[in-house]
Amino acid sequence: MSNISSRNKRGKGPFDTIAPEELLARAREAARLAYAPYSRFYVGAAMLTEGADGVPEVLTACNVENASFGLTICAERSAVAIMVSRGLRRPLALGLVGSPATRDDYLHVPCTPCGACRQILMEFNPDLQVVLASEDGPVIFGIQDLLPHSFNMEGR
Repeated sequence: MSNISSRNKRGKGPFDTIAPEELLARAREAARLAYAPYSRFYVGAAMLTEGADGVPEVLTACNVENASFGLTICAERSAVAIMVSRGLRRPLALGLVGSPATRDDYLHVPCTPCGACRQILMEFNPDLQVVLASEDGPVIFGIQDLLPHSFNMEGR
């Protein structure tokens, strides 16, 4: 995986507010709270949102599994639910970490959003920046790069 364009560098867009490394640190904190007794895959998300008063705000969430796997809630969708329940509608960036090991072992291996989460995130901001961990530091993708042909009601 590699960075995809100059718009991802600090000092542009959402990263004027918070460094990609800080989003990943907040996501790691959230992942430690994950409920993942079946897969043992602990995921955390830190979502930078455009706050109600115009001041950016970071919301954190984790995955919540269920014995009926289809009822599992991904960290990303949990973050969107928290955002919406607070009356917010515009995510600017999302830091995401996941680890198949233990709660305290958040490896620097990229963990991308699943297809369902990509579609949900696209719904709220097609310009959303997604920050993933890697051994070389944060890797940043636009959500449109992760889901180039998303579904929408306009048929575009």
